[in-house]
Amino acid sequence: MKNRVQKWGNSLAVRIPKSFAEEMGWSDGAPVEMSLDERALIVKTDRERTWDLESLMAGVTDENIHDAWEDDGPVAEEAGAATDKDDTGGG
Repeated sequence: MKNRVQKWGNSLAVRIPKSFAEEMGWSDGAPVEMSLDERALIVKTDRERTWDLESLMAGVTDENIHDAWEDDGPVAEEAGAATDKDDTGGG
C-alpha cells in the first residue's frame, strides 16, 4: 500500500490504515517501537510495555508459580513500631 508522510505539529506522521491496525491488534495509544533498517522504517508492538492480565496469566505454569503465603500481620517489635507510628497523642 502506498501512503504519504504528512506534517503533524512539529513532527511528521504516516496514517496507519484501519485494516493494518486491526491485524496488529493496535488501537489509540498502543505502545510501539520504531527502528530503521536499511532505509526502511520498522514499526512493531512494544512487547516490553504491553501488559494485560490475560497475557500475564497465560505465562503462569506449574514450574514458575509461587507458593501461596499468608500474612499474619505484624509480630513482636513490628507491632510496637506500628503502634508508636499510629499514636496521635502528640509529643
